[in-house]
Amino acid sequence: MSIPKELRYSNEHEWVKVEGDKVRVGITQFAQSELGDIVFVELPEVGDKVVVDEPFGSVESVKTVSELYAPISGTVVEINEDLTDSPEFVNESPYEKAWMIVVEPSDLSEIEKLMTAEQYEEMINAE
Repeated sequence: MSIPKELRYSNEHEWVKVEGDKVRVGITQFAQSELGDIVFVELPEVGDKVVVDEPFGSVESVKTVSELYAPISGTVVEINEDLTDSPEFVNESPYEKAWMIVVEPSDLSEIEKLMTAEQYEEMINAE
C-alpha cells in the first residue's frame, strides 16, 4: 500500500500536501480501499471555510457514504471539479488525480499535529 513520505495524515485518513502557503487535501489509498468503488464525491464551494476535524464533504461508494473531515482549518481556494464527472479517480489515483480541495490555512502550524507517513502506517497496521 502506498503511503507517500512527503505527505501528512489525519486520524480520519485524509492526506495533506503543503504547497507553499496552501495545502492540498485528499483521502488515502487505505481509505479508498476500505470504502470500495467510489460513485459520488460531494465537495464544498470555493470560499467556504473548513474547520479542523469538522466535515467538509462526503464520498459515496457502492457500500456506504462517508464524511470527509478537514485535517486543517482555513478557506477553500480550489476544488477538484474532475471528481464530479470521474469519482472513480479516488480509487484509481488517490494521491494524484483525486485530490479534493486546496485550502489556504488559517494556521499552518496545525500541520505539525498531523501524522507523518511512518505514524500513519503504524496506525493503519494496528486497525
